[in-house]
Amino acid sequence: MILEAIITTTNDDGSMNVSPMGPLIEDNNDPSGEFELRPFDTSRTFANLQQRPFGVLHVTDDVMLFARAAIGQLNSLPLSRPAEKNPAGFILQDACRWHEFQAVFFDTAEPRKNIRCRTVASGRQRDFWGFNRAKFAVLEAAILATRVNFLPVGEIEGQLPRLKTIVEKTGGDMETRAFALIEQFIDAA
Repeated sequence: MILEAIITTTNDDGSMNVSPMGPLIEDNNDPSGEFELRPFDTSRTFANLQQRPFGVLHVTDDVMLFARAAIGQLNSLPLSRPAEKNPAGFILQDACRWHEFQAVFFDTAEPRKNIRCRTVASGRQRDFWGFNRAKFAVLEAAILATRVNFLPVGEIEGQLPRLKTIVEKTGGDMETRAFALIEQFIDAA
């Protein structure tokens, strides 16, 4: 199963990198054991994990964070605190759950890399209220936005109206703003 999550890694200058990613979770929807990340070889997350094989997987219901991170428009970094096992790591303060991990195996044969990760510490900060249909639609649009460089434009444009209708019918202000941000990014691309 793929879990939509936010991954934080550490850049060369010690700053935090925030990236939406869909880790492959095998153990009963629980990333507290092992999981697999599949970043593209051009991603900052992949480069960071090659240099420092530690990061934090975050489960969150903040779709604005997903949207902004997906299109590279984090105006400011989210509030964080130091990780527990990796002092250079970052735990997002508003995440529902977090799982510090160590990358233990890299398969770099394909452009989309496979990185086997082992959880070394976990925590729960607040309840996960879940996603309504609008939040799911924003997540789907954010995923499309990360693929503007290699998916046909018609495929992306064909899916946006259906997703927008869902946001308009079932979303609140945050979902509407997040979707508009993604639409603007896709239009500009």
